[in-house]
Amino acid sequence: MPFRDRVDAGRALAAALRHLGPDQPVVLALPRGGVPVAAEIAASLGAPIDLILVRKIGVPVAPELAMGAVVDGSEPLVVRNDDVIAQIRISEAEFRRVMKEELAEIDRRRRLYLGDRPHPVLSGKTVIVTDDGIATGATMRAALQAVRGQNPKRLVLAVPVAPTSTLAELRDEADEIICLEDYEPFGAIGYSYDDFSQVSDQEVVGTLARFTRPAEEAASAPRDP
Repeated sequence: MPFRDRVDAGRALAAALRHLGPDQPVVLALPRGGVPVAAEIAASLGAPIDLILVRKIGVPVAPELAMGAVVDGSEPLVVRNDDVIAQIRISEAEFRRVMKEELAEIDRRRRLYLGDRPHPVLSGKTVIVTDDGIATGATMRAALQAVRGQNPKRLVLAVPVAPTSTLAELRDEADEIICLEDYEPFGAIGYSYDDFSQVSDQEVVGTLARFTRPAEEAASAPRDP
């Protein structure tokens, strides 16, 4: 059954994640499409929200085909799809050229979306990673591996829709997977939504602002003795 939009999908996911509320989880979104989904989960669970900036490294002649993915960080995590690289005969120089383009886009998004906004601590926390859906799983695999490297207590993958086979391939990357609908064969993610309009940069910035307390409010908030 299609979701009305990403907000509808996020609310449905939030209901499926209620059992994690007592864990005081952190919600991480893959921008841009995952942000409206994550916002509904974070609002329902009273959880902080942050972004995990990951980009697919697409084959130059077929950008939708992932030859890898890269995740933001002081030392960016690069995940390579060696089968695709070998099959298409991608040179190392070509791989690195496309990777640098995606790193530049990650840098643009980091500056625009986050600025100097601090990241929540993930070590020892329950972390929920979400997007508006999964197709090949290349970017999600990279995202989960990057989060795992920050030593969360529990890592949960939560998405509205995904291919059954991709979920099976990601099983070892997360401690728990919540997916509301999975299919095989699988078409495009957008087929599962009545409204799959592109999420704008401004919407991402505005959503994050809703979950950021003004400095003066934080300063005046009561503190634990």
